[in-house]
Amino acid sequence: MRSRARAHVATLFLSAVVASALLATGGGAAHARTPSPPSSSPGGLPASVDGGAWASGHLQGTAIDRRRGHMYFSFTNLLVKTDLAGRPIGSVTGLTGHLGDLDFNSADGRVYGSLEYKAAQAFYMAIFDGSRITRMNMDARTTDVLSTVHLREVVRDYTADMNGDGVFDGDTGNTPDHRYGCSGIDGVAFGPDLNGRGGGRLTVAYGVYSNTARTDNDHQVLLQYDVRDWRKYERPLSEDALHTSGPASPGGKFFAYTGNTTYGVQNLDYDGDSGNWLMAVYKGRKAAFPNYGLYVLDGSKPARRGEVKGQPSPESGRIVFLLRRGLHHEPSGVYGYESGGQYGLVSLDDGRYYVAEAGTVESGGITSQTGRAVLHRWTGAVPNPFAVRGPGG
Repeated sequence: MRSRARAHVATLFLSAVVASALLATGGGAAHARTPSPPSSSPGGLPASVDGGAWASGHLQGTAIDRRRGHMYFSFTNLLVKTDLAGRPIGSVTGLTGHLGDLDFNSADGRVYGSLEYKAAQAFYMAIFDGSRITRMNMDARTTDVLSTVHLREVVRDYTADMNGDGVFDGDTGNTPDHRYGCSGIDGVAFGPDLNGRGGGRLTVAYGVYSNTARTDNDHQVLLQYDVRDWRKYERPLSEDALHTSGPASPGGKFFAYTGNTTYGVQNLDYDGDSGNWLMAVYKGRKAAFPNYGLYVLDGSKPARRGEVKGQPSPESGRIVFLLRRGLHHEPSGVYGYESGGQYGLVSLDDGRYYVAEAGTVESGGITSQTGRAVLHRWTGAVPNPFAVRGPGG
């Protein structure tokens, strides 16, 4: 998700106890407040996990390592690791790119996040070794906590000269350039092959510029990769010499017809309980579409080849389908819901989710960004399919 996006930030109820400690981050001072002891849900997990308050960008995504009892929070240019009581364990600083959505890969025990350097036309999967994040303010460039893999397919679509004028128009949505309206990447999740062939895949969702004047930007675009052999591509982060080590192409490229959104899929998550995929977005602005905040892909329907609507020339691709539940907009045929999740969404694969809230807090003349993950259960109700799950339910 984009720190530049003009989205209303949900108000975060702050902990009653404020710590006096001041922690330095790569972007300046950050206030760490002591969270109130969390109440537990019936499943043994806390009803909420507080990610703290930091002089950073706003909350972008969250991930959980249930076995070790850790939660990870992406604050745009800062990664924070806490225990499930919200106590900070470590952080990674020194990121000048845009760190977005996160997911935990249980196969290798690492945290994967989208990382953008738009000015350099470089897009990466950032891979954090959580076991090495053991103290605050670990520099991403000089410690061994982070490796990166370059995503060439994203670069191709982001830099595409769609009007053939020989000019790359840069980081702007007010242009016909950028294939499919690609503004980079954001949503990240592990789950099965969208072709229905089984197997675990890393799925990366495009960011998509908001542009109501074009018709070729009405799909969410999802790339899938088999990361089991990615060690051969991984390189340390060097922002002075950004590398291009990565797969030549994705294992699969998929299109979900939702209507244009503002910066595409902010948070992507696969739910092992239902077998469906959730895509939380900033709402679009096209009047021909319902512009929901949450779309659900039907995991029971494998991708099929079909028309990628609205393209300058007829184009076919692998189409994935929205779950035919929730709110329904008959003119466009689009289904969806209205809910949170744009700042962090984690399925616990049992009908429960952590849905993140973001906000700000002022202290000593400094504005800090806050975030916490709040436990919900999936009800499927409309318009909001999530209900807060506190200590009693």
